[in-house]
Amino acid sequence: MSSDPVIIAARRTPIGTRGRALADLGVAELAAPVIRAALADGEAALGSPVTVADVLLGNCMGPGGNPGRLAALAAGLGPLVPGGTVDRQCGSGLAAILDAAAAVRAGDGRMRIAGGVESPSTAPVRSQGGVPYDRAPFAPHGFPDPGMTRAAEDLAAHDGIARDRQDAHAARSHARARAARDAGRFDAELVPSAGLAYDDAIGAAEKLLPRLTPLFPAGTLTAGTATRIGDGAAAVLVAPAGTAPGLAIRSAAVIGCDPALPGIGAAPAVQEALSRAGASTADVAAFEIVEAFAAQSLAVLDRLGIADDDPRVCADGGALALGHPWGASGAVAVVRLFSRLVRGDAPAGTLGVAAASVGGGLGVAALLEVVR
Repeated sequence: MSSDPVIIAARRTPIGTRGRALADLGVAELAAPVIRAALADGEAALGSPVTVADVLLGNCMGPGGNPGRLAALAAGLGPLVPGGTVDRQCGSGLAAILDAAAAVRAGDGRMRIAGGVESPSTAPVRSQGGVPYDRAPFAPHGFPDPGMTRAAEDLAAHDGIARDRQDAHAARSHARARAARDAGRFDAELVPSAGLAYDDAIGAAEKLLPRLTPLFPAGTLTAGTATRIGDGAAAVLVAPAGTAPGLAIRSAAVIGCDPALPGIGAAPAVQEALSRAGASTADVAAFEIVEAFAAQSLAVLDRLGIADDDPRVCADGGALALGHPWGASGAVAVVRLFSRLVRGDAPAGTLGVAAASVGGGLGVAALLEVVR
């Protein structure tokens, strides 16, 4: 236990719907301010300057050129801080944090900035043979390779998750996020960007949910039960055990699952992370599971034996209300846990889980514990 790295600072931008408030900011411009803010928070907690060994950022659809390195330079960390980029699609931000923690746990006692960034608004148009395409394959020829929206519709049908249950889940996410925003529970974690102070998707589709048309013929998914694609960034400061109060990374898991039903990946990842720590879902005080789609979120909760309206799950709203900046969303989940548990004065020993399902059939999860 004593060797477990600890997250001692955590910040994020508001999430801006693609093409709106943050549309003119590239990945480096989005990530640099949150890197600086997380570093400043860490230095304030320690009362001394921090030397950063590396910056690891998750990213899915950026311009290439190593966004982690670009952001490290843009944040003013200097040319000696290398920077790297992790791609596990929607789990990239969380995976980057786990990679940074692994380096610290292996004996390198220097601190690291880790997180994720995504700017769908500025992502380049990709092409193959001169023909533009929307996304790269999640799986090679011969394997199922549904887009995530199609996969969520298939999962809803596979699990028998009805339209009204999905609508209720999305409405609950918006209501919780609106209450959190109005109560100021997001304020300490946010770094306002380009004039945007809060996540701009909160409440956007809430009143329209019952009237929205399904995205597929005879289907159950709608634009209101699918998250809005967003621009945003999140970063945490990962330090050796005992450095300062925060969230210790007790265990983690990255798993594979059926690429035809990628939305379930978070469930076995959470189960594996809990098993490695000798814990159960009943021991966890706070879950932050990336809500890419209402059906996908509900399928994960069903497999974990957790009720739809469990107040431990995305208590201040999830990605259905906040938005989904693909490569950053897993890191946003960790920032949210930091606010709920560390900033929220949860006692030492309180457990939280961050998790994401990933296109292509993956799941990423981490079990974190409050240390004081």
